[in-house]
Amino acid sequence: MSDETPIAFSATEEGVGFIRLNRPEVHNAFNSQLVFELHELFEELKNSDSVRCVFIEGAGKSFSAGADLSGMREAGNMTHDDNIADARRFAHMLHLLRTLPMPTIALVNGAAMGGGVGLVAACDIAVAVKRAFFSFSEVRLGLIPSMISPYAVDAIGPRAARRYFTTGERFSAEEAYRLGLVHVLVEDDEALAIESERFADEILKNAPEAVHEAKKLVDAVMWREIDHHLMNDTAKRIADRRSSDEAKEGTTAFLEKRKPSWVSE
Repeated sequence: MSDETPIAFSATEEGVGFIRLNRPEVHNAFNSQLVFELHELFEELKNSDSVRCVFIEGAGKSFSAGADLSGMREAGNMTHDDNIADARRFAHMLHLLRTLPMPTIALVNGAAMGGGVGLVAACDIAVAVKRAFFSFSEVRLGLIPSMISPYAVDAIGPRAARRYFTTGERFSAEEAYRLGLVHVLVEDDEALAIESERFADEILKNAPEAVHEAKKLVDAVMWREIDHHLMNDTAKRIADRRSSDEAKEGTTAFLEKRKPSWVSE
């Protein structure tokens, strides 16, 4: 086993952050330390003013194989209360990822299974190489994809979730793209890097607070009836944005034909 930290994080001066799952010898499987370090990093990023977008990638051949089976064996001997506490830590880690203020992009370079698929689904955007494959493999181990289910069902819909949650079968990157779990397919690792640069360039053109509010907007309107409550809520949100310093700067910059303050020269 490697003595290196289970994750590595770096960020550019422009604010592009990269998280690498760093357990390639076990296909970046989740153990308690990996979950803890992701949780702590997401807590830091939640309050970051300098990081504008975050990419998550896997070291080695896989994105993530899901739970570390040696840890799962230990979980079978834990008390019910300890199992609940352990599962809650993973669930809270995913929720922190989902609610980060900046866009999050999964770069799927290989296999994503179980919790690894959950990590992909909890990100805002996913790019995958065509050789990648996916599986909700929990049922093969007598388990269920419980903590990842809110994000997975949101990504692929309940009908597809019923199939893949219950069969545990592997499905291709092309199928993940068809289902909406993956947004962009690329040929190889070089193309994956190029696509990550493209997304970073696009995101860095945008006002950071507006991006955060746009993310929150999706959750606020998703699956809700379009009634007076929702219309009033969306009206208030745009009114708040119109009076914001960002909107004033963005409008002024456009009229003056210059870059707004959040775009590097």
